[in-house]
Formats: sequence, structure tokens, C-alpha cells
Amino acid sequence: MEYITVSARTLDDAITEALVQLGVTSDQLDYQVIEKGSAGFLGIGMKQAVIKARRKEEAREEEPEIEIPKVDVSLVREPVKKEIKKEAPKKEHVKKETPKKEHKEHKDYKEHGKKDSVKKESKKKTQVKEQLAANVPEKKEVELAKVEECTIEACEKFVSDVLKAMDMTDVKVTSVVDEEGALSIDMEGSNMGILIGKRGQTLDSLQYLTNRVANKMQEGYVRVKLDTEDYRRRRKETLENLAKNIASKVKRSRRTVSLEPMNPYERRIIHSALQADPAVSTHSEGEEPYRRVVVTLVRNR
Repeated sequence: MEYITVSARTLDDAITEALVQLGVTSDQLDYQVIEKGSAGFLGIGMKQAVIKARRKEEAREEEPEIEIPKVDVSLVREPVKKEIKKEAPKKEHVKKETPKKEHKEHKDYKEHGKKDSVKKESKKKTQVKEQLAANVPEKKEVELAKVEECTIEACEKFVSDVLKAMDMTDVKVTSVVDEEGALSIDMEGSNMGILIGKRGQTLDSLQYLTNRVANKMQEGYVRVKLDTEDYRRRRKETLENLAKNIASKVKRSRRTVSLEPMNPYERRIIHSALQADPAVSTHSEGEEPYRRVVVTLVRNR
């Protein structure tokens, strides 16, 4: 298969875009880095990352030839002749007892009784399930607490201190409470790819720690969202396109496809993107942090 050329803002985005265009997972991608790219200074002199990518060729292993040993026919025939000469054991005449015929009415009564007992058992099981369902409380979404001013200041200070420790002193940190009631913190600066990390892992880790800080400052649950260079929106669009391409691949090949490990937020994006497609179904397998989404074809169509 010939290479395709893909360019994007960062090297990770270029690799992800190649996965989407080729409709493959990361373990099936063969790529060469042409240009690593650079953020420049305040956007000046920025270079995009460029790679050449193609689908890995599957090597076919040749099955080894199995030699069938030659068998001497004379050695096989000799014991067969001897067995024929052996006297067959005499059969003893055993008087078979004929089973008594059951009266038709009695037989019908027994079958009717069995059916009634099965119906009663299924009815009992249904009643037990209904009682259990009635006793189990419905899962409610966690209500977000109102974000206090001291919480906002503590979160901004924590993020700024972490950035200083990473020698990223020119980053501007701004925060706002969004329409969902969550504290949204945005970071602007140069060379933010280091802060995002591979597939957003560094950004996710910093977001988790900031959430811990926020929920220690006040009562109730506070949700914090960290973003930079509009990465969250771009990553969501990339995953939605990947989900649609994987679904098309599953429909064509009629084979199950397992995606690369993702965090819970990204797995929810894949599930939501394919929820309305009746031809495929999705579920998650594995343990964190290696839990992944599996896309399967719905057979009973």
C-alpha cells in the first residue's frame, strides 16, 4: 500500500488524522516523520508536523508441510486376520421387560402439571425482579455545587505553580464558570504541546489534580475542566470521525474491531457517536488504564 502524506498542528494530531483517513488502529499504522513541527514564538514561525503513513502489511506465515509416514500394509493385515478367528462371545438371552403403557389421561395430566409449575416459577421470578427493581433507587446525576471565589483563586494558583515548575512562565491562565456550572480553566501560551502530552494524557493528569484541589476547598461537588488551544473540541471531532470510520470498517469486513486504550471521557465520545447506528454495537473491555472500546456488528439484521 502506498504512503499518504498527512499534516497537522502537532505530531500527535497528524498520527490521529492518519488513523482516521486509513481507518486503522495505532498498532496497524506504519508511519515516517517528515517534519516534527514547531509552535514558534507566539504563533510566529509555526511549522506544521508532517508524516507519511500507510497500513501495515500483514505477513502470511507459510504452513509447514507435514510428512505422512508410509505404513507397511502387511503389518496391519496380520492382526486383523487373527481377530477374525477369535470366537465371538455367546449372547445370553435376557428377557426384556416391556414398559407398561401409561394411560393417556394420566400422561396428559402429568404434562399439564409440569407446564403449570413452570408458569408458576416464571411468575415468581418476575415478581421478585419487580420487587428488587422497586427497592433499587434510581441513579441521579450529581448536582454541581456553586463555585466559590476562593475555589477559583486556589485552582488558578495551583495551575500557575505547576506551570512555573515546568518552566512555562509565559502562560496566561483564565477561568470562567460555564453554562453547566463547571469551572472551565483555559491556558494560553507558546509550546503548549508539552502541556497537552500524548493524546492529552498530561492535560488530563493536571485536570485530575486541579479537581482534587477544588473539592478540598468547599462543600459539594465541583467539576473543573482544563483546556488549551481548543484541544478538547478538536480531540472530540477527531474521535467522532474515527468512530464513524471504524463502524464502516466493521460493516465492510463483518469483523469486530478493538480500539486503542482510552480514558472514560474519550470512551463516552465513541459510545455516543455510534449510539444511533443500528448496524453496530459498542462495549468496553479491560481494566483501567488499558480499558478500550470494542465495536461489533449486529448480526440479527
